[in-house]
Amino acid sequence: MLPQHLIETLETPCVVIDERIAKQNIERMQAVANESGCKLRPHIKTHKIPYFAKLQLQAGACGICSCKVSEAEVMADSGIEDIFIAYPLVGKMKTARAVALTQRVRRLILAVDSIPQAEGLNAAAEEAGIVVEVRMEVDTGCKRTGVSKENRVALAKRIRELKNLNMTGIYTFKSLILNAEPTEDNEAAGMEEGELMREIAEEMRSLGYENLEVSGGSTPTGLFVAKSGGVDEMRSGTYIFYDYMLWKENAAELSQVAARIYATVVSVPADDYAVIDGGTKTFPMDIMLDQAPYFYNSYAMIQGRDDLELRRMNEEHGIIKSTTGKVNLQVGDVLELMPIHVCTAVNMQNNVYIYDGETLRKEKVAGRGM
Repeated sequence: MLPQHLIETLETPCVVIDERIAKQNIERMQAVANESGCKLRPHIKTHKIPYFAKLQLQAGACGICSCKVSEAEVMADSGIEDIFIAYPLVGKMKTARAVALTQRVRRLILAVDSIPQAEGLNAAAEEAGIVVEVRMEVDTGCKRTGVSKENRVALAKRIRELKNLNMTGIYTFKSLILNAEPTEDNEAAGMEEGELMREIAEEMRSLGYENLEVSGGSTPTGLFVAKSGGVDEMRSGTYIFYDYMLWKENAAELSQVAARIYATVVSVPADDYAVIDGGTKTFPMDIMLDQAPYFYNSYAMIQGRDDLELRRMNEEHGIIKSTTGKVNLQVGDVLELMPIHVCTAVNMQNNVYIYDGETLRKEKVAGRGM
């Protein structure tokens, strides 16, 4: 990605974002949404950086999506006014902060997925003397958060009874799930999600909920969820940078991956292995090696050296081995690696470098650690 004279200026281990590729990714996904008549509300979990969130909004996004109150506060501090916290907030501290944030931005949408959690949020809103906007999360096969099919009518009826909650929509996260099982068929998974959300929206309307916003989609399925006509809004996030995992999932081309991790060889104790200055505090380990369906052979893909693998790490040490038995590396070599999962890679950095094609600058990962 980088020319040698800029590589020499890096403080490794570090993440470098090619801004040109990121901007192209932003424009492409926004065009997909526009062509489908679907709003795009990007999830900022991937970058956690107000600069990139504002690029997404300038391209046409209707707002942003986050997981945490603290992330939303960071974005609000930067002037972003339309935020959906797509995660059920539990506990007095979090609900109080969320309620306070509603009074600082033009629009804040909160999530509910159970009666106890909805009642806690309602209590916080009642104490503040306001009504908060909420969306009900529904499970469509992922088996994560989201109210089950058996309980969603009861939850919807209870939300209507809670005077300080105003339910304006439903949302889901399903991604690559088809018939409640993992799949590699992005289109079928996306179309199924759209149809399921259409049916659930009709069920909610039969209970008296009119003009509901229906939100779904993820980067692997967003294109097809949008085209399904079953949702009004998609919440893809990782598309801004993409990563090796999304290439494996048939959701991106390798040329669209905007992020790289750079690490320096600090020791070559033997011919068959070398040590780099990045370990578990740099490279994500949330993707298991040698597991179906994709059988990743390395915690990051070493560019230009298909024989090299990063399979063992400690906190600050990454052990590089070669499938040929000889790594042919020297102390001081800087390796360029493509992350498997970029979201967790960025989250482990206080700052990232942004490359505009000519120069490098640092940008704070403002939502990191939030």
